[in-house]
Amino acid sequence: MLLVLLPLSASAAYVDELIAAAHSKQLSAAPEWHALLHYYPNLVLPGVHSLADDPAFLNAPDGKTNPEAELDATLRRFFEPPVNPLENPESQHAQCTFIARYHWLRQQLNFDDTQLIPQSCARFEQWFASLNPAGVTLIFPAAYLNNPASMFGHTLLRVDAKDQTEKTRLLAYAVNYAAVVDEKDNGVTFAVNGLIGGYAGMFSVMPYYLKVREYSEMENRDIWEYRLNFTEPEIEQMLRHLWELRGIRFDYYFFDENCSYHLLSLFEVARPELELTREFRWWAIPADTIRSVVEQKDLVGDAVYRPAGITELKHQLQFVDDDRQRMTQALANRALDVNSQEFKGLTVAEQAKTLEFTHAYLNYDIAKGHRTDTEAGPLLFELYAARSKVDTGPAFSPVPTPAVRPEQGHATARLALGLGYQDQWYQQLRVRPAYHDLLDPQAGYEEGAQIDFLDFSFRHWNSGPTRLESWVPVSIVSLVPRNRFIKPVSWKIRTAFERKRLHDGSEPLLFTVEGGAGLTQQRNVAQRIYAMIEGGLAAHDRLDKHVSLGLGPSVGMLWQVNPLWRLEAGAKVLRYGVGEHQTRHQLRLEQNVVITNDSAIRVNLSQQQEYERVWSTAEIAWQHYF
Repeated sequence: MLLVLLPLSASAAYVDELIAAAHSKQLSAAPEWHALLHYYPNLVLPGVHSLADDPAFLNAPDGKTNPEAELDATLRRFFEPPVNPLENPESQHAQCTFIARYHWLRQQLNFDDTQLIPQSCARFEQWFASLNPAGVTLIFPAAYLNNPASMFGHTLLRVDAKDQTEKTRLLAYAVNYAAVVDEKDNGVTFAVNGLIGGYAGMFSVMPYYLKVREYSEMENRDIWEYRLNFTEPEIEQMLRHLWELRGIRFDYYFFDENCSYHLLSLFEVARPELELTREFRWWAIPADTIRSVVEQKDLVGDAVYRPAGITELKHQLQFVDDDRQRMTQALANRALDVNSQEFKGLTVAEQAKTLEFTHAYLNYDIAKGHRTDTEAGPLLFELYAARSKVDTGPAFSPVPTPAVRPEQGHATARLALGLGYQDQWYQQLRVRPAYHDLLDPQAGYEEGAQIDFLDFSFRHWNSGPTRLESWVPVSIVSLVPRNRFIKPVSWKIRTAFERKRLHDGSEPLLFTVEGGAGLTQQRNVAQRIYAMIEGGLAAHDRLDKHVSLGLGPSVGMLWQVNPLWRLEAGAKVLRYGVGEHQTRHQLRLEQNVVITNDSAIRVNLSQQQEYERVWSTAEIAWQHYF
């Protein structure tokens, strides 16, 4: 018994010695410790809290809010008896479970290996060796409106192996943080749970090519890659911490504690002085987080652009005339054969162009689910074999890299100060935290896409009150042109609390929902025209039967007049036949002129008719992006 107690007594004495040394050095207040435990300042009260919401991540009962108690408890756990992997292959010692904390505390306190015996972490070593890390790259798949989880884009990390080349880069591993979502959940369910933290957010490691296929091929999203200049020790500590985060739950929030925010926290573990997450206390838009990373001195190397399959198809379509387009459809539908006289009669250059374009079109169709691999596989092979016999170089030039990268576009928050007239003069203040509308400067954003969240508008009337004029929780528009090969449906949805003129002349704040679907046509490089069937719902106690429901057509045109000047013209007629009975007409012309990189002038002219009363509005506003 005495022989057992002696080493236990010695261990207890040494752990107390280490805890005293940690207190003396104030390690619990160090940026490295706060980064490792994801401690961040409370919004209102003094103190900090850990963003980790999994009890397995913490060692002290009050570790979530007490960094010192958590450090003390962690040190004590390092002295636990060795685990027996034969009894439980999944078990590991605390030194391995919290290997990044162990590594940092060992550096700070210079552990005596004879008193705190290092434990073998074979599972971690095997995992780390499989990654074979030499560098890390920040990956940004661009926005994808048809997936609520990816409307703002997404960020993930690629671990680049030591023996990796450009040809083998797809075989690297990706580090992803995402909500664990039930496949049965629809967009509305995701939005609600994402706003209230109803999903578990977790880190995962998977082959990079799977993510490229998901984003570039299945969702048709362009991908940007930013090489990061972390040192080897920084990368090793980042990956140690990633090991600690396996299976650890964070409450997922769509606006702030999302994929981009938590990737920044990994960077802070590697290099705590970065303090990247401090900028994003309220919301973290992926493009903004990338902008923050790029702005760090010497952190980002080069940037690589990987166009999606649909981007390549659109690029090639510019160089394929109408006859070759019809031939592509015939080949794709097996109405024409590559051995036919019609095809053989083409020049060598035209044969190459037709074969390559048909191949790209079939791959796009497969990605969209219009054809299966089984159906299209034999034809793809025939096209490939035929192309190998055509003795000429590539038929198409590569897709050009966009002149403006996503993080080089306008900032996503916007403040607008305006002056307008509607029967009387008014001054207006608008604040939009995120993200981009159809008339904002286009560079760096997806053409024809609008995602506005939490847009507030306050007006002061010269002979009336100062009041909330509107609050728009969400406004989304997708105007994607159709052609012979790509046939998307354009759509819009908007929810708002906004003032409407009723039959008695009053203007209460109504809850409204408007949405619609239709088609968009690209007239030329600068112009898109669209037509939709829209529905509208308004609800308020002042309305007859408390509700009003309408339906009608809308048309519009989006025009990039020149690089600095964009305009949108539109008309809409909604006939309300449920609840309130009336017809609402609207004509509008809105323009945006860029002044500087972070400012623009917006001019809005509109005319509306409701309850047989017509009024016009003219407004000019200065907009600041920040």
